[in-house]
Amino acid sequence: MIDWQSIDTVLLDMDGTLLDLHFDSHFWLEHLPRRYVELHQLDEASQEALKARIIGEQGTLNWYSLAYWSRELGVDIVALKREVQHLIGLRGDALDFLTWLKTAHPRVVLATNADRASLELKLPLTGLEAYLDAIVSSEDVGAAKEEQAFWFALQEIEPFDPARTLFIDDNSRVLESAREFGIKHLLGIKQPDSQRPEKELQAFIALDRFAQLMPSDMPLETPR
Repeated sequence: MIDWQSIDTVLLDMDGTLLDLHFDSHFWLEHLPRRYVELHQLDEASQEALKARIIGEQGTLNWYSLAYWSRELGVDIVALKREVQHLIGLRGDALDFLTWLKTAHPRVVLATNADRASLELKLPLTGLEAYLDAIVSSEDVGAAKEEQAFWFALQEIEPFDPARTLFIDDNSRVLESAREFGIKHLLGIKQPDSQRPEKELQAFIALDRFAQLMPSDMPLETPR
């Protein structure tokens, strides 16, 4: 599927790509609305109103900011996330892929919309950091991946040739933004959330498993 001789940089999304999106889906659409109502002693109808409010911020920096939601809702979002942190986990064969990349490929960068508070929660629980050369959050650059500003800022921080870069993400809007910037090799994820049906990504090839990308006959390079 990928000619690895033509790839210098691999940019990877985190939630829904390397990590199972089930944790985030459950937290934002079930756990948070329920705990918000309990903590503020509101009626059940408030849960649906909160869900609509959360979805209304989709694709913006606010959507991904734990500080924003803590401030807006008057709750400790990080503390509430820790209540269900046992749901945080890697997708399928993500660890196999990361292990292979660490041995066979020169540069692997996590390009995520997750803010630093989310990263501080998830990285220690998943061990992702050991497999990455760099981590760039949309919070670091002040723009979400859905915006062109993110890609220009990322290139300043982590210089890469868009024509020789592979980017994998489960979000079609983000993939469209990356394509507009000029990134040549783009792949989606069929089932970001293990508890939900597969997604349709008509404009992009979507992966079922990372094993599809790992050529069995490719000689491994000397580890970095």
